[in-house]
Amino acid sequence: MQPARTTAFANDVRLSFVASLYQKRGTLFAGMIAHVVTTMAIFIRIDEPFYLYAAVALFIIWLGRNIDMMLFDRLDKSKFQLADTLRWEKRYVAGSLVAAFALGLMSGHALVVARDPFAELAAISVTVATMISVVGRNFGSKLNVDMIILAACLPMMAGFFMAEDPFMMVLGVLLLPLFLTTRSMANGVRDFLFNSVIAERKTGEIAERFDTALNNMSHGLFMLDGDGRIEVANRKAHEYFHIDTGINLTGRSLKAALRLGARNGFIAKENFTDINGHFEKLISGREERALVRFDARSWLEFSARHRGEKGVVLTFEDVSARIQSDKRILQMARFDNLTGLPNRSWFKEVVEAKIAKARPGQSLALAVLDIDDFKHVNDTMGHVSGDKLLSAIATRLGSLSRHKFVISRFGGDEFVLFIPHVEDERDLQTTMNHVVDTLRGTYIIDGHKLFISLSGGVAMAPVTGAVIEDLHIQADLALYEAKRRDKNRWVLFEESMNQQYSARQRLKVDLREAIRTKSMTLAYQPMFNPQGTRIAGAEALSRWLHPELGPISPAIYVPLAEEMGIVSDLTRCVIDQAARDCASWPSDLFVSVNLSAHDLGDREIIAVIADALDRTNLAPERLQLEVTESGLMGELEIASSILSELRGMGMSIAIDDFGTGYSSLSYLDKLPLNKVKIDRSFISELTEDPSKLKLLRGVVHLSRELGLEIVVEGVETQEQLKVIRDNNCADLIQGYIFGMPMPIGAFVELAKTLASAEVRSIARPAAAKSV
Repeated sequence: MQPARTTAFANDVRLSFVASLYQKRGTLFAGMIAHVVTTMAIFIRIDEPFYLYAAVALFIIWLGRNIDMMLFDRLDKSKFQLADTLRWEKRYVAGSLVAAFALGLMSGHALVVARDPFAELAAISVTVATMISVVGRNFGSKLNVDMIILAACLPMMAGFFMAEDPFMMVLGVLLLPLFLTTRSMANGVRDFLFNSVIAERKTGEIAERFDTALNNMSHGLFMLDGDGRIEVANRKAHEYFHIDTGINLTGRSLKAALRLGARNGFIAKENFTDINGHFEKLISGREERALVRFDARSWLEFSARHRGEKGVVLTFEDVSARIQSDKRILQMARFDNLTGLPNRSWFKEVVEAKIAKARPGQSLALAVLDIDDFKHVNDTMGHVSGDKLLSAIATRLGSLSRHKFVISRFGGDEFVLFIPHVEDERDLQTTMNHVVDTLRGTYIIDGHKLFISLSGGVAMAPVTGAVIEDLHIQADLALYEAKRRDKNRWVLFEESMNQQYSARQRLKVDLREAIRTKSMTLAYQPMFNPQGTRIAGAEALSRWLHPELGPISPAIYVPLAEEMGIVSDLTRCVIDQAARDCASWPSDLFVSVNLSAHDLGDREIIAVIADALDRTNLAPERLQLEVTESGLMGELEIASSILSELRGMGMSIAIDDFGTGYSSLSYLDKLPLNKVKIDRSFISELTEDPSKLKLLRGVVHLSRELGLEIVVEGVETQEQLKVIRDNNCADLIQGYIFGMPMPIGAFVELAKTLASAEVRSIARPAAAKSV
């Protein structure tokens, strides 16, 4: 069974063959003239009416066939089915059959009836000539060939045999090979042409498919001959080179295609030489693949496939989007998204490459810069403004010589500078002063003026043996020292800082262990009534006696605990011990405990306090919690919610160090407070500066209007105490004038002593009255 496509081909070719029968009517007309003239000549020669009738019949047959041919011409062949083709083939065959049979009868008549040599010669000659025309004109239909041969051959052969002449019979027999040969030749011509047309059409279809596939490729293609000239260029090649598809590139060189691309603006002229060099390498076989840049944003990737001496095939695709994507990915992998500066990993690669190229005798430096009080910017203006400030600082850093520095942002507000060549410390000092002066100053962020200062740490070392990680550690230690010295400065690393760092790290380990084992103790600073005759309670203050270093100041280990993230553990230890101690005191005494900023940001502190009260059976009213304004500056809403819940449980809430922050007065209304502890800064110059007294009286009056108790801290002299008493500025006093922080035993003994004395002083007047 033939494939459907092959059958369709065969039917189409058969129609073309049948159509060829209806064409070239000139030969048919010429044949009719020859037949009629020959027949009339015979008629004139022998005066036989048969030939006159034969001439008329041949003309009528030709006329009928001609009319039929004109009808065929008017038909729409595109709608022909096989049945239509066969029907018109049979109509043509019928006409041919009648015409050939008329010629055959005329020849047979000449041989049997006329018996005239001229008539025989003329009739046989014109019939045989018609047979020969079968090969040249009527081969298009096998049926037509057979019918013409049979119609012409049989009457003629019958005439030879009916002549009853042995020699004539021989001639009749010899006609058979002639007719068979004619038939074979006609069929051979038809089969050859049929196969040729089929092959040509298949080849055309294959070529059409190839052309369709070629021009619908996602890649561009140039097929070059052995001389480097273009044999094939697909549509994508024209598109990629921005060449009109109407321009035929066949026979042109690649340089010509490049010039056309350059003329259309696709190829930057400065890239022309480089592109041509890539092409030469691809064509010569020195490169099999090449990534070629055509202009600032256009990249084509070429692959070469060599065909020996026949040339090379170049396929290529537009990889501009991939290149841009790779660049963006590389940008993201190497640079900080916010500032555009190199990130930590890329900074390290660049610095290590510069160190590797440095001369052995030179020195280098690494600086770490930190924005002073950057957290305050985020807390007061928001993180978006903070990010804008970081970007503005990065811009100023970028204004420094990029050839002199490698600049990076490591995260947060930390910037790192690598200085690849430093002459000496004086040169480093000049460079760093220039850097700090460039960055320090006023920035306009969201319409607000911000004065920004920076702290910096710098490490300097010979290039030989320099390790970037070690330099960074040293610069961090120097930065810590700069911050310890009140910030707004830069400090060069010294070896003593390393020793301090090691000691600090050891102290961290020991502090963590001391908190874990609860080996820290508490001291209690009493709070007195203004007369100093009675103790109302005490503030619990943690104390750490290091087994090797002795007493460690809270000013050292409390910030250390905050830095380590264990200040909440320290608070938990203080609350547990203070609650346990207070539970053993007289019931009229309370204990006060400080809460850190970290405690006020985590609701877990509520459970910690409740658990301590339950375990020690301490009444909530005997526990006072102190908070500082600095501890409230993070998440005020969360802190206020936690304090409200604690106050609702029965505890007192006091704001400590009141008056040292930015907006203390606003907290008196926003927070669920019971007490205000006025900072010692209000008291230190109370007797020398009248304005201090006015300020103190104003704060006291405002606090009492809000229903808050007043605790005055830092009272140290009799003069200060007298002014406070005379102006009724305190409900409780906490200061060295009455008592310093003391161990629990001393505190309990003092409280009992004062309580007994107060009882005696009350009892004496009562006894006197009774006498």
